[in-house]
Amino acid sequence: MPQVTEHTTQTLAGAEECCAGADCEMLPREPAEDLAHVFKALADPTRVRLLQYLAESESGTACACHLPAALGVTQPTLSFHMRKLHEAGLVERDRRGRWVHYTVLPEALERVRGFLALPARRGQDNRC
Repeated sequence: MPQVTEHTTQTLAGAEECCAGADCEMLPREPAEDLAHVFKALADPTRVRLLQYLAESESGTACACHLPAALGVTQPTLSFHMRKLHEAGLVERDRRGRWVHYTVLPEALERVRGFLALPARRGQDNRC
């Protein structure tokens, strides 16, 4: 049985009522893990730059042969970062001869955008 201390008694006595919880369902574990994987991939500035570059490229795709010079990285470093973006489901790759072309997956960006569009609501007194 846990020991009740003076601090515990004061904390319990000072608690009047709990704030209301959300009136929606908790995001299931699997989609939450998928989103976390995407955010981990985007937690690196080089990958953020790559994704932005690919998303805004005129043709909608970019060849790996042009990216190292644009970023100031080596080919192995580029391959590492692009693999992370691919594993997170943000880009697809298409081998054309000896080079790989990368394209951003719009549905992946929409999924992230949808999550980031969560409402930021607060109680009027900011205590709840």
